[in-house]
Amino acid sequence: MSRALDDVIVLDLGRQFCTALSAAFLADFGARVIRLDPLPANAEPRPAGWNHEADLIHRNKESLALDFRRDQGRAVLTDLLAKVDVVVTDWQRDELAAAGLAYERVRTIRPDIVYGRLSGFGPLGPDAALPPIDELAAARTGMMPILPQPGQPPVYTGSGAMHASVMMAFGIVMALFHRLETGEGQEVDVSLFGANMYGAALDLQAFLAIGKGDRLLNPISRLDVSNPMSGSLYPSADGRWVTLTMPDTDRWWPVFSKMVGLATDDPRFDTHDKRTESHRLELIEALEQAFQRHPGAYWRQAFMDNQMSADVIEQFDYPASDPQVGANRYILELDHPSFGKVKSLGFPIFMSDSTARLERLAPCSGQHGGQVLHELLGYSAETIHQLTAAGVVA
Repeated sequence: MSRALDDVIVLDLGRQFCTALSAAFLADFGARVIRLDPLPANAEPRPAGWNHEADLIHRNKESLALDFRRDQGRAVLTDLLAKVDVVVTDWQRDELAAAGLAYERVRTIRPDIVYGRLSGFGPLGPDAALPPIDELAAARTGMMPILPQPGQPPVYTGSGAMHASVMMAFGIVMALFHRLETGEGQEVDVSLFGANMYGAALDLQAFLAIGKGDRLLNPISRLDVSNPMSGSLYPSADGRWVTLTMPDTDRWWPVFSKMVGLATDDPRFDTHDKRTESHRLELIEALEQAFQRHPGAYWRQAFMDNQMSADVIEQFDYPASDPQVGANRYILELDHPSFGKVKSLGFPIFMSDSTARLERLAPCSGQHGGQVLHELLGYSAETIHQLTAAGVVA
């Protein structure tokens, strides 16, 4: 079965998790992704046991280990750049220029190249040269201080890097589509700052529309929510937290009230305005008491039985064993050649006819060097042997 990116060749120069994962997403949907591992190899010790991170971010890729500081290595790199459709990188601009990998040079070799680069704060402006560090980008968005409960330190979620992974893959696919229509390549920049801003899009857009306001600039106590039945959290008997998402309380109240043991016609709570304004604090207190009468499992079943818009907040062990996760291939069980059966994150995107596939685990450094040089660049076996003997490739 063909996939959307079957004819696309990608050169992966990513160092960061999110950049490498973006290239992996392209590989999942058919792109031939060649990871360039610079020689001499990094002397840092490899982690003992299964390298679970590598098998996520480098799945479905090939590896070419190349010393492109040497003349022969630079010649190989130039030949490779002439063949690839996409470059994905998170290197600093001065590093790219020194290695002959800056966009301005690459497009002289391949004029229609799609060149995707992760930056810290965007390609323009006074901070364009700052490195791509997600926590520093997240610190500028305004979201971190409002996530914790009042009086607690700001919270860094790390989600901006994941947003950047998806945005980079999306931007590259859009640039490929543009090239298909026009024959033109282009540079695609995705910044961690911009990705983190979109991670906070609902709150940031509200601030842009409304301006300053205490509820937009300061953390809100879970006991100070404007609607006790929406965006609110309550502890259950076993310490697991219940989350409610029922902003239209008139719709849900008749069933919800019975479920938590409150009279539907309780005069304190028999209208939406009473539930969310005049008797809001009383309802919060009543729900605090109600949810602590039973453990989280009881409440999940009750929510399911009554088709309520609510759930129990889980830890990582829940999605790891959830049958819904397996059915949709969000987590895959793999037969690893060295470590037996292991689990790894699967594919967040489902396509009915050309969906993602796992064809290979992460490669060892240089594993596909001869294959890439012969199949893609047309090098002879003798030339490949000479380059290997000289330490240009490994």
